[in-house]
Amino acid sequence: MPPDGRWTTWLVLGGRGAGKTRAGAEWVRGMATGKTPYAKAPVGRIALVGETLADAREVMVEGISGLLAVSPPRERPEWQPSRRRLEWSNGAVAQIFSATDPESLRGPQFGAAWADELAKWPDPDASWDMLQFALRLGERPRQMVTTTPRPVPLLRRLMDDPRTALTRMATDANALNLAPGFLETVVGRYRGTRLGRQELDGELIEDRDDALWSRDEIDRGRVAEAPALQRIVVAIDPPATSGARSAACGIVAAGLGSDGHAYVLADATIARAGPKVWAERAVSLYHTLGADRLVAEVNQGGEMVETIVREADPTVPVQTVRASRGKWTRAEPVALLYGQGRVRHAGVFAELEDQMCNFVPAGTAEGVSPDRIDALVWALTVLMLEPTGASPRVRRFG
Repeated sequence: MPPDGRWTTWLVLGGRGAGKTRAGAEWVRGMATGKTPYAKAPVGRIALVGETLADAREVMVEGISGLLAVSPPRERPEWQPSRRRLEWSNGAVAQIFSATDPESLRGPQFGAAWADELAKWPDPDASWDMLQFALRLGERPRQMVTTTPRPVPLLRRLMDDPRTALTRMATDANALNLAPGFLETVVGRYRGTRLGRQELDGELIEDRDDALWSRDEIDRGRVAEAPALQRIVVAIDPPATSGARSAACGIVAAGLGSDGHAYVLADATIARAGPKVWAERAVSLYHTLGADRLVAEVNQGGEMVETIVREADPTVPVQTVRASRGKWTRAEPVALLYGQGRVRHAGVFAELEDQMCNFVPAGTAEGVSPDRIDALVWALTVLMLEPTGASPRVRRFG
């Protein structure tokens, strides 16, 4: 259903099979017939813009969720293929256009428009601009955009526009109308990956050109599970303070395989937790994975970190590390390992990967502490970058 408010653009970002086309078709039908809550009176001229004319016809008009399919027999418009238009019994007309031909929108005028799969349009800005000039009929011309998101500048501008009402639709929300096999195979396989979050969850996933990591790089090295591992470490990046306003405690586990690759195994980072809580979580992960040691940064806590871990479990060996360089400088050699294809993620760690792909020289794009990255960097540094023969400071309590 359309959202409340005085919006100009209703932007629906949805995954594959989430119901975007059905929502768009129902909106156009409601506008053409003047039904509440879509419109107070019928809108006489409506534009239907698809990536191509074939897409507009086969999806928006004739598709299984298109305008002809969703209209009850007595309300079904007459489809005139040769004129590329639908005509309702009340005189309302919807005409299809191709985004590959922006000039075709020069001249006609409309009171409403439905733009489908805008993120796939070959020249989205040119077609969008022409459509805006054509929306000039009635008291309040409006438009609906239904699309699976892609990182195109126009989409970001629409999301940031105060005149846009944003609705998100995930594939899972429409599970009852989808084949079980699709959910089990496709959704199960891609859940949490960059492609899955974009194509299934309807998220706009953007890479930063100045970030140390890219999502494509991480996805290329992703595996379902790790092989037998020679060493496993759990790294801790403890927050400087505790309490409701403290940073998260980064907790990341990684292992070294006999193939010489490192495998990221878990992200157990915990936010706004006291020392006892994060220490117990790290120790629990250590035992669950059968790890060899905990690696803990002690810049913020010194001997206190060791004491807290000892209270949680005195049998756990702890390797303390101290940062002598900035976070970006410490992370660069680890990012190089990813670029060389020597680090793999055994599963999907969405929050960690988001932080990695938004980590720029000035810090994370969101302005939060890169706690997950710090723990990851320490784990992979110990496994992959320690000089051969080094004897790190390891303490076993008890």
